[in-house]
Amino acid sequence: METYQAMTAESVGAILQEAGADVMIRSGRSDSYSAPREFSFEVKAIFPNGMGMNVIARQFNYRDPWEAKGRVNDMVDVLLLRDGTLAPLPKGFPWFQGIEEECGLDEENLRKVVECVRKVNTKLYLLQEITGDL
Repeated sequence: METYQAMTAESVGAILQEAGADVMIRSGRSDSYSAPREFSFEVKAIFPNGMGMNVIARQFNYRDPWEAKGRVNDMVDVLLLRDGTLAPLPKGFPWFQGIEEECGLDEENLRKVVECVRKVNTKLYLLQEITGDL
């Protein structure tokens, strides 16, 4: 049987804070069933380089037929933001190539995405806009 590494708003926030981002956390269904049903939690972050991320854990994944067991958030979706709007990364990065959202990331891949975005030199956008690559 597979084991799933559950993620919480706090654990995702900690991953982003460790990478140097300013973080804001909002919980949904995990705290209250009267909360919006489309997400369990949302974590927004902005890095010193100006890049932003919006990490969303949608509805819980159920690993068995009863909510009492197996209810986990083991995958998240990540939206990439630049100057407050959705944006892909410049060419040459392993993530966000031609898209603004990476879906279904487990904790290991989330850490890789965070590290990638943290290291982006935003001058690459200008360079690739000038050369026509972006």
